[in-house]
Amino acid sequence: MQAWKRSVLWAATLAAGSFVAPADLGAQGRTFTTIERGRYLVQAGDCAACHTNPGGKPFAGGLAIATPFGTIYSTNITPDPQTGIGKYSLDDFYDAMHRGVRRDGEYLYPAFPYPWFTRVTREDAAAIKAYLDTIEPVRQPDRKPELPWPLSMRVVMKGWNTLYFHEGEYQPSSDRSAEWNRGAYLVEGLGHCGACHTDKSVLGGPNRDEHLQGGDFGEHWYAPSLAGGLREGLGNWSEKEIVQYLKTGANAHSTAGGPMGDVIRHSTQYLRDDDLKAIAVYLKDLPAPAGSSDSDQAATNADQAYARGKAVYVDNCNGCHMDDGKGLDGIFPALAGSSAVQSENPDTLLHIVLAGAAAVQTPEKPTGFRMPAFDWKLSDDEVAAVVNYIRHGWGNRAPDVDSKEVAKVRDAVLETGGSSTSGG
Repeated sequence: MQAWKRSVLWAATLAAGSFVAPADLGAQGRTFTTIERGRYLVQAGDCAACHTNPGGKPFAGGLAIATPFGTIYSTNITPDPQTGIGKYSLDDFYDAMHRGVRRDGEYLYPAFPYPWFTRVTREDAAAIKAYLDTIEPVRQPDRKPELPWPLSMRVVMKGWNTLYFHEGEYQPSSDRSAEWNRGAYLVEGLGHCGACHTDKSVLGGPNRDEHLQGGDFGEHWYAPSLAGGLREGLGNWSEKEIVQYLKTGANAHSTAGGPMGDVIRHSTQYLRDDDLKAIAVYLKDLPAPAGSSDSDQAATNADQAYARGKAVYVDNCNGCHMDDGKGLDGIFPALAGSSAVQSENPDTLLHIVLAGAAAVQTPEKPTGFRMPAFDWKLSDDEVAAVVNYIRHGWGNRAPDVDSKEVAKVRDAVLETGGSSTSGG
């Protein structure tokens, strides 16, 4: 699916004084511990990213989420009784999370990732509801989706659910460790990683046969594979490097920005180290896709076919990413061996070259180095040439890119006004 699954380029910071006074908590039957747990789970689910509109009140909704079928607007999840979820009981809230059904019985669209949230336990759902009940109520009516008939009729989601929705809380695997199960619960549930990192059908449903093996999530961004492949996956990442990436936004293999940078900026950097470690343990256990090969698949005539791309690289990229493509550890990301560089879908790499890239800023890496945009300097042919050189240099292997593919991404960048951030 397109941008409705991505994390947007910002998230609201909760305003001071947005919580109910401590004296009110006991009267409302909530404990500080439960509320703080709910706050943590809301961050784990990156809820603010979609439910807060730029310049709007926290969690009041109204964010336009583009899909291939039309525009959907996020809903108000503040405790306002008229326009928010103030009248939602715990059962109502759990039904929305677990079954994708609103309080009035209407189906939700999967722009709200209930196909993943259904795995969240009732206890965690209760903590999330307890936290949301403490934020400032905002009177802001929800906007109706702009979808063509018959998609404008929510009842059609019943058929979609039959095809793609598998209801049920996460059930721990008895033959796996508690740490592995915790990681699976976060990745497959609140983290809803598959919403971006899994390919989609023409109807927008996740392709279960390609689970977490990479997916296109719109505006010419591609979420790389999280499976065990060495070229297109995390096969050459250690558990420690996965934790480092999710906590700081960078490691020896990659630097995050754009959609993934937002996930780190507003979600994963706040997760406890034990939860990040659990995520890493689970991801490292994912096998490489069936039929994939990490050996050289074909001889590449690098000296001749990619000579032009090498020249562009030397003139524009060499200063940061170095002759050997290894960059500078912790500063400029390596291109050699990068799973993002070698992804079957080149959109993220093209987006980076054209629109530039800004590393996510976190407390442990506050600098946020920036890569300049080259859309003003390089033609479509030159971008294709340098990208092909990068995708075949230093042992990398990936399909060639042509200038027509570059032009499509360039048009998308221009349409959105360009970007100073990008994903890795």
